[in-house]
Amino acid sequence: MNYSLELNTQEAGSNIVFNNIVLDAFKINIVERYSVKNGVNHKLCEVLFKVRTLDDQLIKKKDGNINMYLRGENLFKYQKLIKVFSSYHYRKKLINRKEVEHDFVHFILMFAVLNYDLIESIK
Repeated sequence: MNYSLELNTQEAGSNIVFNNIVLDAFKINIVERYSVKNGVNHKLCEVLFKVRTLDDQLIKKKDGNINMYLRGENLFKYQKLIKVFSSYHYRKKLINRKEVEHDFVHFILMFAVLNYDLIESIK
C-alpha cells in the first residue's frame, strides 16, 4: 500500500503538532499535544489520531467513538519513533529514511486496523 507522510504541520506559538499519513484508501490525522509551546523542555503529553476517508469523512472506531488515544507503553513507543525524525542522523540521511518512515507508518496503521471499521467505511 502506498503512503505519503506529512510531518509537523504546526501553527506558530502552538503546543499542538499535526501529522498526517495519507494512504491509497484513507488517511490518518495525528495530533500531538505538548506541555509547553515549542520550548526547550516541551514534553509530549497526549497523542490522538482520527481516521478519515479521502473525502474527509470521519471513520468511526469499532466501539463507536472517533478518536484513538495512545497511552502508556504505546505513547512511549510513539515518542521514540517520532523523535527519530528530528534526529541528526535522519536529517543528514545517515540512516535509511524509508525504513524509519515505514516503521512509523506501520506502528500507527496497526492501531487503525485493530480499532477502526475500515472495510465498511471505505466501500
